[in-house]
Amino acid sequence: MMFFSDQHLCFADILPPSEVRARIEVAVLNFLKILNSPTPAISDLSLIDRRSSNSKVSRGLLTDVSWIFLSHSFCTRSLMRANTAKAFIRVWKVMEMCYQVLIQEKRLTQRELFYKLLCDSPDYFTSQLQVNRTIQDVVALLRCSRFSLGIMASSRGAIAGRLLLQEPNQEVVDCSACGSSGYGISGDLNLLEKLVMKTDARYIVVVEKHAIFQRLAEDCMYNQIPSILITAKGYPDIATRFLLHRISRTFPDLPIFGLVDWNPAGLAILCTFKFGSIGMGLEAYRYACNVKWLGVRKGDLELIPEQSFIPLKPRDVQIAKSLASSEILPDNYKEELAVMVESGKRAEIEALYFHGYDFLGRVKPSVNSQFRSRKNISIIQLFSRSTTLFR
Repeated sequence: MMFFSDQHLCFADILPPSEVRARIEVAVLNFLKILNSPTPAISDLSLIDRRSSNSKVSRGLLTDVSWIFLSHSFCTRSLMRANTAKAFIRVWKVMEMCYQVLIQEKRLTQRELFYKLLCDSPDYFTSQLQVNRTIQDVVALLRCSRFSLGIMASSRGAIAGRLLLQEPNQEVVDCSACGSSGYGISGDLNLLEKLVMKTDARYIVVVEKHAIFQRLAEDCMYNQIPSILITAKGYPDIATRFLLHRISRTFPDLPIFGLVDWNPAGLAILCTFKFGSIGMGLEAYRYACNVKWLGVRKGDLELIPEQSFIPLKPRDVQIAKSLASSEILPDNYKEELAVMVESGKRAEIEALYFHGYDFLGRVKPSVNSQFRSRKNISIIQLFSRSTTLFR
């Protein structure tokens, strides 16, 4: 049961293709109706505002899961204002393309959509970012998910460890037998939703970097600490977030831990997994998971030699300011962020290789009981000094 501080939550629905086509047709008919009226005009497009000022955090009463959501506050795209005229036209162009895709019962990635629009409408689409933002405009206008529009997530993610996956009418995949690169996560959210999953893992570990993921998978850390490893290879894509959320729904008793660099970008990645993103506030609740910050934390810095610290970059400072001003960040995370900024330094997970390349996966005897007590295990030793491990 969930309770919200704001009764005006705004969501993007998962709809069948016929319903999405109907919404696009209604939008077109309303536009033409106004043009054909006795006092013709070009109507503005009213979209749900995706700025941070319109975002709030929903916190569960009986659960630790929280997520970002948007309220019913609107912004407009107008053909009559110079600063939004092209954005206004882009919305119609993307809706047209999505309509064609839905009629053909096809799906395409954002990248495929960009190249199609680049060829068809080069005056309006010159970058992938413009396409990505316009897709979110269409989502905010029609109130349906990207996947409902026929846009498939382009996944970079991988998963490894004690998890069996079975696609419909396919053989079972053992994710512990997929090598150090793991099992590639499909971008088809419909397929991910239909996966049959089995596990005897006790933990899920979300790893920021693919290189660290590969090291842990190569060392078979998941056999020493019964776990599932998952990575988005950097900033989390939708498919990886969706699968993590799906696993957490299927196995609600499995705690999820995040292993990220000690810098503002690492914290931003953790928060995206944990709360969702403001830009996708209409869909954030479909992907948010209760990820606990395992490391790297400020209490772990004594494990890292001084020469391995790197000065913060201007981009780090910018991300830190954005996080610090956000309502979503818990107080203990803000304290950690303040230490980063004050020190002017960042530490990457790889710095721990000072203790040996097998440091993260090295385990002492009686691993199961020791993991629960957070002692004598190197991947846990990394974080055992922090009293806020499970917060």
